[in-house]
Amino acid sequence: MSKLKVGIVVFPGSNRDHDAQYAMESVMKLETRLIWHKEGSVGDVDAVILPGGFSYGDYLRCGAIARFSPIMTDVVRFAKSGGIVMGICNGFQILAEAGLLPGVLLRNESLKFVCDFINLRVENNQTRFSSQCNQGDVLRVLIAHGDGNYFAEPDTVKRLEDNRQIVFRYCDERGNVTKESSPNGSINNIAGIINEQGNVLGMMPHPENAVEPVMGSSDGRKIFESLVESFVYHSLSA
Repeated sequence: MSKLKVGIVVFPGSNRDHDAQYAMESVMKLETRLIWHKEGSVGDVDAVILPGGFSYGDYLRCGAIARFSPIMTDVVRFAKSGGIVMGICNGFQILAEAGLLPGVLLRNESLKFVCDFINLRVENNQTRFSSQCNQGDVLRVLIAHGDGNYFAEPDTVKRLEDNRQIVFRYCDERGNVTKESSPNGSINNIAGIINEQGNVLGMMPHPENAVEPVMGSSDGRKIFESLVESFVYHSLSA
């Protein structure tokens, strides 16, 4: 199998684009390409990452302007054709605004920006983004957001729960899901979800900032290892 190619979209205001590139290129040893938001195509890539940051200064709603960037037309096409798309923090917000994932990201319940390490419980390890984790694993990763409060209507949340589309949930260090363990007030402590087809992931925490011990944690690497392994599995299954 040839080396995977990952495209990382760069919007005006992205600030985790090079972090994602470092995680993919230097840690995971994948081929990467930065894709400027005005480009019309994601090109010849196997996966696309929408990184964290403050696209267009977070004017209006977070991700609301970025959703109309020229590149997003092709990101939507890529995703709907089965391409792997991962939105991290602001990237999650953009995916929600683009309609690729249900729900919205509201202001943190505290109305304050939060930057700290938090704990995530793996709710579904049968996805392309979590297969290298065990069910119930607790991952220690970083968050940095002011608008990470996930909300959706009750019927949407029920559908996410029933379809096992909730991949990660905020928890304490022992894996207990409590209101106190959520840094932003997200409904049902939701931290990361996938679409019904399982090829699009949105998550508020930053796994790219937890891929080496020197960063304070390497737990985020399991998410990227899962992504790589999924391509190996699908290649062998084809």
